[in-house]
Amino acid sequence: MLYFPMHRLPLSGPNVAALLLITLLMSDPRSVQAADNAVFSQFAAHIIRHVNRDKIAFTEASTCLSWFYQGLKKSPPAVQGIAWTPAASTGEPGTDCSRRYPGGMNAARDDFSKTQAILSVSLTIYEFALVADSNDDRIYSPAELMDLFRSLSLTVDEEASPGSSLSTLTERMERWHRTRNLEEVMTGMGALYDRGYRVTVSDRAELDRVMK
Repeated sequence: MLYFPMHRLPLSGPNVAALLLITLLMSDPRSVQAADNAVFSQFAAHIIRHVNRDKIAFTEASTCLSWFYQGLKKSPPAVQGIAWTPAASTGEPGTDCSRRYPGGMNAARDDFSKTQAILSVSLTIYEFALVADSNDDRIYSPAELMDLFRSLSLTVDEEASPGSSLSTLTERMERWHRTRNLEEVMTGMGALYDRGYRVTVSDRAELDRVMK
């Protein structure tokens, strides 16, 4: 923090306004609270960006796998583990699929399984983030943030900045996503349930919106 020797500043004009602003920022807890309130929204936005990318990747893999199966007059495997079905493609995917998967159907099938697992993880992480906001006000209160960290076997540094809490959450999310560690996500969710947290009607509506 910067300290200004007030006795050296002439108390007139712009200097008075600057001193008043500094005083307000130092004395008004709402400036700190506003930063705290951003943790949920920024964490949720980070997860949704992953969900949207994962949906695109899964759609491409699903479309190409269906195209390869059509060549054999067989039905592609059913989607497992996620409640989202990609929209049917209206174009001709043949050229793109042959280029994307030179290994043919086996390569497309492997990518289908991989992208399906990744999408399932990112959607479950988003559900986890929503559940941690117990009263659906889209803000993590100090108690909610503490419970969220405890569910991850972490401790909240009350003197750290909100940016530090956000960084910790996004780093954990990135690790889950990278390793496709759905089990650890569900363990954290279970810890929240043990503390009385539940998926609410509002959470379900938001998940349905994101899955479209």
